[in-house]
Amino acid sequence: MSPRICPSILSCDPGGYADPTLLMMRGGADIIHLDVMDGQFVPPITFGADLAKSLSRQGDTPIEAHLMTLTPQAHFRAFTDAGCTRIIFHIETVAHAHRYCQQLREMGVEAGVAINPSTPASALEPLLDVMDLALVMTVNPGWGGQKLIGTCVDKVRAIRAMAPDLAIQVDGGIDPSTIGPVWDAGATDFVAGSYLMRAPSISEGIQELKSACGSKSL
Repeated sequence: MSPRICPSILSCDPGGYADPTLLMMRGGADIIHLDVMDGQFVPPITFGADLAKSLSRQGDTPIEAHLMTLTPQAHFRAFTDAGCTRIIFHIETVAHAHRYCQQLREMGVEAGVAINPSTPASALEPLLDVMDLALVMTVNPGWGGQKLIGTCVDKVRAIRAMAPDLAIQVDGGIDPSTIGPVWDAGATDFVAGSYLMRAPSISEGIQELKSACGSKSL
């Protein structure tokens, strides 16, 4: 498997998400990552399903919703109807994660489960038969531009040991200097936002990230 780059729009100018999203799609993005924040689970408030619906019309690149919200299950249908092909919720916010993974699959979308830096990898073990993606937060959720927390790389390695074939995404502090170790640990999907905004172009940034993973394949 080749590394999949999932650009986040979080670092884009909120006044215009369409143009950078189109550049991400044309520049080789594998998935467009939407950080949905409710002002409760994390302090910031970002956007909702209407934006996801609008951006899904920009091209054929899949769009995923990362629901950093206290009641993610209340928004599954809205983001599914908006065209998202993968929906990720935080295990820290729900009492019935197994059921919600099943529900998402029944709705025809992939089920992703995220864990914060303080949540152990073992929390995901009961869900391995019903989830399609594990998201390891490599920063504390809520803001872009943070530095990757190195101990989170060990969690990626632990999840890979539990689930040899599971897609594992990492989110936070991803750039050409940090992507290699998490790729080597077993991650497959890489959310990048602030680095891509600093790169000479989004396309060049995406290619730099892929190149930094070297020739190793999972």
